[in-house]
Amino acid sequence: MAAERRAQTTWHGNLAQGTGTFTVGSGSVGPQEVTWNARTEQPDGKTSPEELLAAAHASCFSMALSGSLARAGTPPRRLETEAVVTFDKVGDAWSVTRSALTVRGDVPDMDEDAFRAAAEDAKDNCPISRALKGNVELSVDAALA
Repeated sequence: MAAERRAQTTWHGNLAQGTGTFTVGSGSVGPQEVTWNARTEQPDGKTSPEELLAAAHASCFSMALSGSLARAGTPPRRLETEAVVTFDKVGDAWSVTRSALTVRGDVPDMDEDAFRAAAEDAKDNCPISRALKGNVELSVDAALA
């Protein structure tokens, strides 16, 4: 069974001075303001598509890693994941160029090498990573806490 999720944005004005707001279909987020300055300069309390992508990637990766660790018989007590998404001008076009994941895990009865291998697998195979693969540089820095 396929799952569909929705979001809606309304934009007013030109790119540089305009503003937009978005809401998500679940109602859990929004309305939130987005602006060009929040993407390229200071967020000033606003968000950006790249920040939302970072949240999606960190969440997706954490779920994938948690699931694989549990299937291996070593469920985590805690995973703390940060994703840093880079938005940069490449040639004449702005692009998402990188998503760098950092994860620290509390996983009883697991050694560092096994944890790093599980994190690499989750980085390569979570659905958001698979959507980005081939277009965005992906990396993971994994260690046990």
